[in-house]
Amino acid sequence: MGMEYELKFRATASVQEKILRDNPGSWQTLSMETTYYDTPTDALSSRHYTLRRRLENGKSVCTLKTPAENGARGEWETENDSIETAIPILCKLRNTEELLSLTREGIVPVCGARFTRRYLTLGFGESTLELALDEGILFNGNARIPLCEVEIELKSGSIDDANACGLLFRQKYGLEPEHKSKFKRAKELGL
Repeated sequence: MGMEYELKFRATASVQEKILRDNPGSWQTLSMETTYYDTPTDALSSRHYTLRRRLENGKSVCTLKTPAENGARGEWETENDSIETAIPILCKLRNTEELLSLTREGIVPVCGARFTRRYLTLGFGESTLELALDEGILFNGNARIPLCEVEIELKSGSIDDANACGLLFRQKYGLEPEHKSKFKRAKELGL
């Protein structure tokens, strides 16, 4: 099972620029375009599942995220051009047919995001983290809101190191935690 543990913080463009200046290194850039899916009866989001297809610099990656313990999430992904053909693959990766039964009624696009991610790998304590700066928009139909956030994702090591790094960034840059996922914020635009 893939596990994801990340901390999200609200930011401004000027704070992101300060973080870039303060953390020199091999920053990478990705252009991201995400479509989030659910069933017509919200069978996935009612279980706090996220199903998405994201173009990452044009490469299509389909992902399923599920709740896990201690603020982490289960995460499985596969390169695939179609979310529909990715579902059986995600089931195999997750080792359960649950996603097939949940999506039997079909899936529909719900909302999305378009943003640029600048990211850097950091060593912190005994852990490897990814520091990401995301800037763009979240959308649902014609409704749009700006997206500007900082993410710290644990790649290997301990949750304690990720939390300590997050606290350091909060204090140094005056960041406020963002408790809602991109999906949840975009979906709420349609309510």
